[in-house]
This record gives sequence, C-alpha cells and structure tokens, in this order.
Amino acid sequence: MRPLFHPSLDAVRLEAILHALSDPVRVGMLTQIIDSSCAQSCTAFAQIGDRVIPKSSLSQHFRILREAGLVRSERVGVEVRNTVRCDEVNARFPGLLAAILDAYRRETARQEVSAH
Repeated sequence: MRPLFHPSLDAVRLEAILHALSDPVRVGMLTQIIDSSCAQSCTAFAQIGDRVIPKSSLSQHFRILREAGLVRSERVGVEVRNTVRCDEVNARFPGLLAAILDAYRRETARQEVSAH
C-alpha cells in the first residue's frame, strides 16, 4: 500500500487551504474531526448532515484535506484514522482556520433556521 502524503508545515500553502475549505462537505468533515475528542475513521463520514457521501468521494475529500495540511491520516488495520493539524496550521497562519470555521458554522446555523 502506498504511503499517505503529509506536507511539512513549511510546504503548507494558503491557496491549498482555501481550496480545500471551499467545499462545504470538506469543511463539514474538518469541523466534525475538530469537534471530536479522538481520531475519526473515514467511515464516520459516510453521511454529512443529510448527504450520503460515497466512499470514493470520501477518499478524494480526505486526500485534498491531507495535501492542504489540514489533517493527518494514519492507517490502522483496514481503517484510516484522521486527526486535525490545526495547531500546526495556526502557527503558520494565525486565526485563519478560526475565521473560516466560524463563518461556516454561522452560515450553517442561518440555513437551518431559514429551512424551518
């Protein structure tokens, strides 16, 4: 099995982070990992909100998050467990993730209120 690529902190690019978080599914995935107290397996993301996410799409989403430097993935048996790299990203880009994730949470809450 091919090793998973994780960029060093110096190689993390702002453009890659913004691209990775431009997709609401990926922001939802990252938020779910951040809100969890432990590493999350990929299967925990088979459904984000009311969306069912195919396994092939999950792999693609995690690859983009990983290559942007936002998550660290580790193979454990047949599972891949994911943890956030927020502290590392915040050291390089202070406040960036907090601002993006806060905007995502406010927008999601606003959409939920307007749907009811």
